[in-house]
Amino acid sequence: MNHVRGEKYNFLIDIIFTPFAWLSSCVISLMNFFRVHGLSKTQEPSLPLISVGNITYGGTNKTPFVEMLAKFALTQGIKTGIVTRGYTGKSQSVNIILNGKGNRDLTGDEPLLLSRELPEVPVAVARHRIEGVNKLKSSGCELVIADDAFQHRALGRDVDIVLIDSICPFGSGKLIPAGIMREKINAISRADIVVLTKSEQVSGQELENLRGLVSRYISPEKIFTSRLEHDGWLGTKPEQGSRVFAFSAIGSPESFRRSIINSGFVITGQKHFRDHHRYTIKDLESLTQLAKKNNSDYMICTQKDLFNMPDDYKLSIPLVIPRVKAVVNESEKFYETLTHALKPKIIVASNGYGEDSIGVMLAKKLRKRFSDSEIWAFPLVGKGDAYIKEGFEVKSAPSVTPSGGVLKYSLKDLLGDMRAGLLNHVRAQLSDWKKIANVIRTPICVGDVYLLLHTLWGSGARPLFAATAKTVYLSGHWRLERALINKFTLRTWTRDSKSAEQLGNKAVYSGSPIMDLLYEDDNYDAQNIYNPESGNVILLLPGSRLRACKDVKLLLDAVEILNSHGEDNFRMVLAPTLPVNEFIQSCESYNWHVNNDSLTKNNIKIELTSRAIAGSTQGVKILLGLGGTANQLCAGLGIPVISIDEKGKRVQKKLLGDSEILTEKSPDSLAECVLRVLHDKELYAFMSQSGRERMGRPGALDNIVNYAGEVMGWDIRERVYKKLLSVSGGNK
Repeated sequence: MNHVRGEKYNFLIDIIFTPFAWLSSCVISLMNFFRVHGLSKTQEPSLPLISVGNITYGGTNKTPFVEMLAKFALTQGIKTGIVTRGYTGKSQSVNIILNGKGNRDLTGDEPLLLSRELPEVPVAVARHRIEGVNKLKSSGCELVIADDAFQHRALGRDVDIVLIDSICPFGSGKLIPAGIMREKINAISRADIVVLTKSEQVSGQELENLRGLVSRYISPEKIFTSRLEHDGWLGTKPEQGSRVFAFSAIGSPESFRRSIINSGFVITGQKHFRDHHRYTIKDLESLTQLAKKNNSDYMICTQKDLFNMPDDYKLSIPLVIPRVKAVVNESEKFYETLTHALKPKIIVASNGYGEDSIGVMLAKKLRKRFSDSEIWAFPLVGKGDAYIKEGFEVKSAPSVTPSGGVLKYSLKDLLGDMRAGLLNHVRAQLSDWKKIANVIRTPICVGDVYLLLHTLWGSGARPLFAATAKTVYLSGHWRLERALINKFTLRTWTRDSKSAEQLGNKAVYSGSPIMDLLYEDDNYDAQNIYNPESGNVILLLPGSRLRACKDVKLLLDAVEILNSHGEDNFRMVLAPTLPVNEFIQSCESYNWHVNNDSLTKNNIKIELTSRAIAGSTQGVKILLGLGGTANQLCAGLGIPVISIDEKGKRVQKKLLGDSEILTEKSPDSLAECVLRVLHDKELYAFMSQSGRERMGRPGALDNIVNYAGEVMGWDIRERVYKKLLSVSGGNK
């Protein structure tokens, strides 16, 4: 033991066990790689969870620290539970301990100790900790503290607290079995808070040296120190200066020895056993004889040892047991840091301008429900202007490419984007995921499987997924896509019921996320079905990307032809992502005059609007559109759609079916097609009904928010945060 703790070097032990330590390092590195990139499943707790752990084997005062945190939470009116693996316990099912009453053989010693010291706190002993968390939730708990869970990364957590023993921080520096390290020291970087325990038992210089070492891996502002304080006695209260014989079965016997000396007692002898050792009657008889031989007034052990003794044996020498408690030296700052770390942080990822629009709507709904939470955005395409406009912080590096997208419809587009730095954009965004991976809970993805894999690889977290890019009407999801969605998402929302059936058990249909964009306009009333047949406006959509500046000529020329056939009511929607100045210059170059709210040429006038689609469609009868998502929304409202025949639009045509007609890319063809639909009442009605059926109803985004709040536990997270915030002075 002295060798692995770095107190004494033994060449033979070192040469035997070091290869096993190397093997352990390789296995741990591989497991962490899988976890960091989402290849190993993380089970998301439905309650806020604080993990208290370490990177060494035993002896960091986890038990009194967990007790301290639980007592603090209780004083703030937060019903708290503890979940633990129950080391040396044999139970296969979840055991809930109350008031220190339980079977040591089933639960282990530390859970019983915690329960006795915290009679109000249910302690769940569970081989599978997530089952213990679920049990605690069903008993009414609002917060869970996970004992010794830093390495148990299969369990998600909101805060990771790592304890480091100031007396023996890292032992020999080698991994088990050659040392006491469970992981390499750089694992500290995963922590939200690091606490250097037993600070009262080392010199100030030793503590500063340790603080300096730890600060290489985590910000100094997140490093705290704690001490153990005497908190009374169990059994007889000994007099200072008494002669005591010490024995223990704990991870750090040296710390126990120092605390006895610091309390003013004389140690006549000592005996240490392996951590969690179960004492036999023979052990206690031997210890008693040693104590008598050394003329001891008392025998002394730790609180944990008490739970490892046989019930039917009494010592012939008085046994004294010191009660201790953990105290953080910078307690006010510590609890402020803990509160900040517990602040819910929700991120919405999207991969396209249309998806950004849905993402913004979702983020606004999340912000309304979780008003004290951080709501962040992670768009893969563009600069995130739609999010920024609504006041959301964008966490991803910008990705502006000539095609304005990620997945390409042509090799030419792909090569052009590669030359524009697409691969560098992807690398930068994956790096951005890594920066926030340890502070966010469950991401929400709005888009396709590429976004799902990007989020998974970057953050390691399995997301909630709004599958907006594909439906059975667009050939459905490929078998590989279905497998990825089922394996790597927590829950999926589809655009229609048939797509949900295709994806399987994790998928639901609760309305189309696309149609939820109608709520962008505050005046939109979903209860009143829009009737385009009563309108007389021809709506023009040049699109939302850079190419709209070029494509607008096609629409303007078609307008002149339509005007010559008696149509004189036109409206053009300018998407928020459109570069307005460049767009206006393009129109002027085609001899159109631009006023504040209109385009004019001779006797033709086109109304300009930047309103959301729901507001822009009032009075609209038909759409001449080069957009993507906007075209779909209009079809969903029953407005027939006319567009150009090109590769991207053919994909959209599969979705919109008979509600859209694609025609040759020429002004004459577009104008002729518009007039044909307007003058054929049966065709018009057929296209209108088809669009409503294909696009479905709104409602998905509200369902996502409700699921996040009620099932994923974000309502409880915000409630707990608010309670803690009131204590920490309202510092958000």
